[in-house]
Amino acid sequence: MSRKSLDIGCGRFKLPGSIGLDVVPLEGVDVVHDLDRFPYPFPSDSFDHVRMSHVVEHIQSIVRTMEEVHRIARPGALVEVITPHYTDTSSWQDPSHRWHLNSRSFEHFEPASRTNYYSKARFEVEYSEVKLLKLYRCLGFEFLINLQNRSPRFRFLRKFWEQYLCTLIRGKVMSFRLRVLK
Repeated sequence: MSRKSLDIGCGRFKLPGSIGLDVVPLEGVDVVHDLDRFPYPFPSDSFDHVRMSHVVEHIQSIVRTMEEVHRIARPGALVEVITPHYTDTSSWQDPSHRWHLNSRSFEHFEPASRTNYYSKARFEVEYSEVKLLKLYRCLGFEFLINLQNRSPRFRFLRKFWEQYLCTLIRGKVMSFRLRVLK
């Protein structure tokens, strides 16, 4: 069985080999559908890989969208989410952005989360990375706040940065790798 991939909100830059889903009928979009209307036009357990690059901040309900992604993804599927960090100016300058997220926003879907009662959809956050502005990357701050990907014992560094320093040492973009749990 071949791996089946969906690129939600692909726009003009669809992931090669994937099915492109977008609200705008651009070149490369295979399925035109309003991303705020559910269900999406796919059967349950259809995809091994789902990518959402710079789309989750535009949708009406992150919880409802993640539930729909959970429905159409196969058990164990990989879900990649890329979105601006709320301290980046790009998060605020686009008037179509509805949400401004931080590096812990998708933890609410993890089984051990204390606030996972908003949804029955479950994902494991396998990896999350924050890119910083170039100056702070060069100074080594990006390396430090992403150390938690090497060992959970460094998780406090990102938490400290996000609670106390991120308005000074601003984030740029975040990448999440989630695993569908069913």
